[in-house]
Amino acid sequence: MRLIWAVDHELQSLSKRMQTTLGLTVPQRMTLLLIGRQPGILAGEIAELLHLHPGTMSGVIRRLESAGYVKRAGDDNDARRMRLTLTARGRKANASRAGTYEAAVRRVLSSTSPTELDAAEQLLTRLARALRTTVDEHVAGRF
Repeated sequence: MRLIWAVDHELQSLSKRMQTTLGLTVPQRMTLLLIGRQPGILAGEIAELLHLHPGTMSGVIRRLESAGYVKRAGDDNDARRMRLTLTARGRKANASRAGTYEAAVRRVLSSTSPTELDAAEQLLTRLARALRTTVDEHVAGRF
């Protein structure tokens, strides 16, 4: 758990530095990258991919839109849903990797074997599932 806390702490610290230097937090940056990879993606799809509450995701997108990184367009099949795309500013921000969380992740992954990566993914997936189950049990009063 100490290592998980260390990773969380460093992500929070890096997010603050990125906000100061790049004008984007880690969640905002992750959102831009996802929109860049999947133009027209829905906010709910991003929230699911990033494991964020839809209300939190709405705030992230609202700030990105206000800053001119993202634009919304209506969904042809459902007027209540908005599809997200990057603006020119958003595409430019996505092109730069220096000083971002993904630069650090890429450095680590480049020296990680497929076996190590698979083991880490399995362990973290099981831990996330166990933590989610604990929260669900607590909410259901089975604690």
